[in-house]
Amino acid sequence: MTYKEEFIKFMVECGVLTFGDFTLKSGRKAPYFVNTGNYKTGKQLAKLGEYYAQCIKENGIQVETLFGPAYKGIPLATATSIALANLHNIDVNYCFDRKEVKDHGEGGIIVGKKLVDGEKVVIIEDVITAGTAIRQVLPLLKSVADVNITGMVISVDRMEKGKGELSAVQEVKQEFDITIYPIVTINDIIKAIQDGIIGGQEYLEKMIEYRKTYGVQ
Repeated sequence: MTYKEEFIKFMVECGVLTFGDFTLKSGRKAPYFVNTGNYKTGKQLAKLGEYYAQCIKENGIQVETLFGPAYKGIPLATATSIALANLHNIDVNYCFDRKEVKDHGEGGIIVGKKLVDGEKVVIIEDVITAGTAIRQVLPLLKSVADVNITGMVISVDRMEKGKGELSAVQEVKQEFDITIYPIVTINDIIKAIQDGIIGGQEYLEKMIEYRKTYGVQ
């Protein structure tokens, strides 16, 4: 199996990727759901970091520091930095933000690497739905230093229309010129079902129909 196929199987085994009838926040009725909140063990987190690290390596993303937005991004950035060091001999910095600015001690809103102008930063997130998180994160990062955001890595790209004809991933690229690198896409998941890598064959027709209705290229 490719690492993408392994990751899809891993998500199913962890109960993160499930199939059924789900009503999304958008009101759409979807035949699948991705809930990254279901990762809960050290072994799962270590493995998850390996997939993020592989995505960075495979895409040749230039990075000096990984930034994990609070709160879900914090363990992701940490696990990814460990995996890059252990598996690929790539030693990068990591940092994350506080929800409240610290007004004592060293102060500040960033924990970990102190960012400097021109630093190559990759944002590590779980998923992107409407791009709200990145719109909050960018001003925060730029307020600290004039960093160079070289990419953002997420678990799954649903490749779904947002408010207009573009997906959230495409909107971020258009608005901020930031490339988002998903470990897998919905097309990869559909193919994994078709190839028997995972179950869910009974939802395959609904998956394809949903993709035709709401999907973008």
